[in-house]
Amino acid sequence: MTTKGKKGYFGEYGGSFVPQALQIRLDELEKAYDEAKSDPSFKEEFMSLLKEYVGRPSALTECKNISHYFGGGRLFLKREDLNHTGAHKINNAIGQALLAKRMGKTELIAETGAGMHGTASATVAALMGMKCTVYMGALDVARQAPNVARMKVLGTEVIAVEDGQKALKEAVDAALKAFAENPETFYLLGSAVGPHPYPTIVRDFQSIIGKEARSQFIEREQNLPDYAVACVGGGSNAIGLFAGFLNDREVKIVGVEPAGKGLATGEHAATLSAGHPSVIHGFKSYVLSDDQGEPAEVYSISAGLDYPGVGPEHAYLKDSGRVSYTSVTDQEAINAFKLLSRKEGIIPALESSHALAYAFKLLPTLSKDQTVLVNLSGRGDKDMDTILPLIE
Repeated sequence: MTTKGKKGYFGEYGGSFVPQALQIRLDELEKAYDEAKSDPSFKEEFMSLLKEYVGRPSALTECKNISHYFGGGRLFLKREDLNHTGAHKINNAIGQALLAKRMGKTELIAETGAGMHGTASATVAALMGMKCTVYMGALDVARQAPNVARMKVLGTEVIAVEDGQKALKEAVDAALKAFAENPETFYLLGSAVGPHPYPTIVRDFQSIIGKEARSQFIEREQNLPDYAVACVGGGSNAIGLFAGFLNDREVKIVGVEPAGKGLATGEHAATLSAGHPSVIHGFKSYVLSDDQGEPAEVYSISAGLDYPGVGPEHAYLKDSGRVSYTSVTDQEAINAFKLLSRKEGIIPALESSHALAYAFKLLPTLSKDQTVLVNLSGRGDKDMDTILPLIE
């Protein structure tokens, strides 16, 4: 599926709304990426690392116990939780780190919410002999301690951001500022957000998820799934899965946002469900805004989903009608976390649990020959401190 319009735009969304000093850096990045894309050796090295270091292709798992429990359709998981470092983030981190190396950069800057992108960035920095600094909201540092520990063990400096809500938005603010001020660095952006060319770069590197899943599903079932479902914060795991199925009109595609304590409470991060078009972090998309038109305070039990914007390609896909976006609450995600863990022996990330919660509502409405594919974007080790008091 292609979009028409100006370069760097998906319909009316995307673009680059940044100071000139930063635009020069982005133009340099775009030129380097365009050259890398046309270089067979770059793709060969990327695919080799995905196979031999990350462990791709990740598995496609049918959850027969869950399907039997609900008595409706069949559930399949794309197992990004089985990747090295435990999530989809490593796919993009390797791609961008290779690009940084190609550009002669020796230092990576990254932001992180749940800590999985920070961990992936720290991992590739160690692999490629680069210095790495990760910006993380102070609140997220506290609630994602296992990933902070992993980053430090890998030799990365973690800077706790004390501004604002002390969460993902503030981490992005700090990382962008550091990137603009230090020309020798490479900003390894973790989601399908930000000014052009980042949403395209991240989508391209994460599209391996959808390409693999489509091929695996056809090989296993001699058919395509009826539904492809993924959680959406910034939207990188979702756009990675969706990329494999956008041209398959028979596949219904659903993105699931965090409704937090309920949309009516205002304590949520369901940008596409409740936001409006605006500019955030140098790009135009749907944004949750306050009465002054500034990005609103947002909330989710999941540290990787509490972002007041969303990737511009998701905004375009919502408006075009190709993808449906919905939301589930914290409690629904917690229930899904517990059910998958205890019925299938698979502990999902709280982020992924949002997509599962939607799938669990969908399955009983389907016939036994209908199929739902969920992108299990990460594993739940990092969420133990948050989840244990809530499910015991």
